[in-house]
Amino acid sequence: MPCSLAWAGNDDPVSTCVVLADSPIQTVEDLEGKTVAFADQASSSGYFMPVHMLHEAGLEQGVDYEGIFAGGHEGSFVALQQGQVDAACTAIMLTQLGAPMFPFADGEWRAVGESASMPVSGTILARQSLDDETRTLLEEALPRVFSEANAEALGALGAGFIGQETIIAPEQDLFQGFVDIAAVAGVKLEDLR
Repeated sequence: MPCSLAWAGNDDPVSTCVVLADSPIQTVEDLEGKTVAFADQASSSGYFMPVHMLHEAGLEQGVDYEGIFAGGHEGSFVALQQGQVDAACTAIMLTQLGAPMFPFADGEWRAVGESASMPVSGTILARQSLDDETRTLLEEALPRVFSEANAEALGALGAGFIGQETIIAPEQDLFQGFVDIAAVAGVKLEDLR
């Protein structure tokens, strides 16, 4: 049995699409016919969740708007700053962290829409061949690492985990929401090995 832990999510939205303050775009629906920057194909907050948000607004990538991959959240911000895209989709957490993680000052940008929440804020998986003793040690130690006692040292890395319920050996159905959202983005997670 592989070691796996998950931290429960909360009801907070995960992602948003941001535009420059002087943009005529006011709503997610206004992104129709526009170019939208995403972080990369493997990013939940910079791709899966925003694509799902746009889908829920009736917009399909490649049909209703053009999506580009900027190679990361930072790249999508640069593309927006340089006028190469109309919007950049990112994690709400990054907009809250501010500089240097989010390069726009208050008054320079606006959020357009919010994605759904995620049922899981994070997970750790270990190789299937991990011995029982090591698996047990990890399952006991990792929740202590991501604890209030380490909040300052972890900084933003611990933000999505600290204070959230730790689930040891979560059932597969906990991740079904990710599977459904990824399918909207054209990714079949069940095919990943």
